[in-house]
This record gives sequence, C-alpha cells and structure tokens, in this order.
Amino acid sequence: MIAIEHLTRRYGAQLAVADVSFTCPAGSVTGFLGPNGAGKSTTMRVLCGLAEPTSGSATIGGRRFRDLPNPGRSVGVLLDAGAQHAGRTGREALTLSAMVQGVPAARVDAMLELVGLGGPAAGKRVGQYSLGMRQRLGLAQALLGDPQVLVLDEPANGLDPDGIYWMRGLLRGFADRGGTVLLSSHLLREVEAVADQLVVIAGGRLVAAGSKDELLAGTGTLVRARDRSALQQALSASGISTRPGDGDAVLASADPEQVGLATARAGVPLVELRPAGGAGLEELFRSLTHAGPQGADGAAATVQETRA
Repeated sequence: MIAIEHLTRRYGAQLAVADVSFTCPAGSVTGFLGPNGAGKSTTMRVLCGLAEPTSGSATIGGRRFRDLPNPGRSVGVLLDAGAQHAGRTGREALTLSAMVQGVPAARVDAMLELVGLGGPAAGKRVGQYSLGMRQRLGLAQALLGDPQVLVLDEPANGLDPDGIYWMRGLLRGFADRGGTVLLSSHLLREVEAVADQLVVIAGGRLVAAGSKDELLAGTGTLVRARDRSALQQALSASGISTRPGDGDAVLASADPEQVGLATARAGVPLVELRPAGGAGLEELFRSLTHAGPQGADGAAATVQETRA
C-alpha cells in the first residue's frame, strides 16, 4: 500500500505540495490527477526517493523507498520514458537492470514480449525508438522485478489507441492480482476507464480523494434549453447553482427531478436533461481545478462535506 501523509515540499520560497494526504490500497488503480504544476510529479518524486519532503512522509508498505532493500523487486517506477541510455538496445537496457536487481535473465525476454518489443525491436538501440516504444520499454523496466507496486507518470504518452487499450488491460490485470497502481495521466477518459480510486490536486493542495463511483456520483445534472439565459434564471430562482458545461450545456448542482421541476415552473422547455455522471471525469476535473488554488480549497471542502 502507498501512504502519503501530510506531505509538504518546498523549493525555496515556492510551495510545490502543501499538506497532501491519501492512500492507494492494494488491489486497486489510483488515478492521480491535476493540472500542470499542481504538484503531481513532485509528490511522485518524493515517493520514489528522488526528493526529500519538507515535512510529512511518503511510504510504500510502511517504508520509505530508499529504505527498501532491493527497491525494484518491490516497486516498479516509470517517471520519465526518456531516461534510457540511447546507445543501448532495448534488450541490453533490461539485461543490465536484471543484473542489478538479481532477476533471472529469462525474465528479460518475457518482459520484452509482454510489452510488444520482442523480436527485431529488442535489438534496436533505444535512440531509434519512437516515444511509444520508449514508453513500452519503461513499462518493461517497471515490471521486470515482479513488483507489488507500480508508480507511473504519464505512461500512455506516445502510445497509439491500440497501445493505450493494451496498457489499460495490463494495469487492470496487475491490480486484479493484488497489486497497487498509482497512475498520473492527462488522458482523463483512460484514467476513468481503469481507475478504482481518484486523487485530485490543484495548486499543490488536495481537492478530492475517494472512490471513482463516489466522486463521479456527485457531478450534478447536465441540462440544455434553447434559451440558455432563461434556463439559468429559472434554476437560480429555485436556489440551484450552475456552471458552464460543454457547448451550450449547463451543469446544475441538483438532481434531474429538481432541475426538471424548477424549469417546468418557469415555463422553460428543455432539450436535454440527464445526470452529469455521463459527462464523467472530465467535468469533475474541470469543476475542481479551474478556479486555481483558492477555488480548489473550496472544492475540497465541498467534497469532504459530501462524503461525510
């Protein structure tokens, strides 16, 4: 299990992560989300021993990464697919890692086959690999030691649609066998498809954490009318707050029945009315992160009150 407890990290006067706490249980995929500069990479670097926390802790199975006797046999890490020696072949890169970790040599070819880099691709130099191939090699590196935990930062970058679908199945299977996955990605639809838990940060602060079903259930109602202004006035008159949705849609902070009754009383005909859960993770992400750090604090309070 991964445990982030009251983690704070400063770089001089800059506060990158502020008092962030969450856990990633075994047997689950946790989607770690936030806009650029939110603190995701900093949190993952601290977790993997590449940066020291200013305060708080980040542990894996109750231990800091650097205290693990052979980290690669416990934790598979992919933070930068470009961090490979360009002059080595894919097989050479994995073979060296296998020697360091004490992994049987036969596992090298098994992992290359698993990630789709068997045959001629294994003999190519990494410098000749496409971004997608480097991502696959990075995943092979992460899986080489047969770890119980995976920490992955943007692992789908450069993968084509078939590759993304393959990776989704790989991570789902890993978790279903009892593994723990912490996955950071900007591909929200893919995170929604594979994740069990969601953690959202903005401005270095936690704004939401919980099961996917729990968080997405609270996204409200998506509603459309030919006269958007009249629609918003009708909802406001009934005490229902709104925010912009995709196109001419409005997202209302009430269930569909309440929204329908409010618009019927005002005589506003609707062309669409449905739970916003169908809009999914993208709408939740926008609602939690668009306001910036100050708005994010307010969003965090809202989520915690909803869960309570």
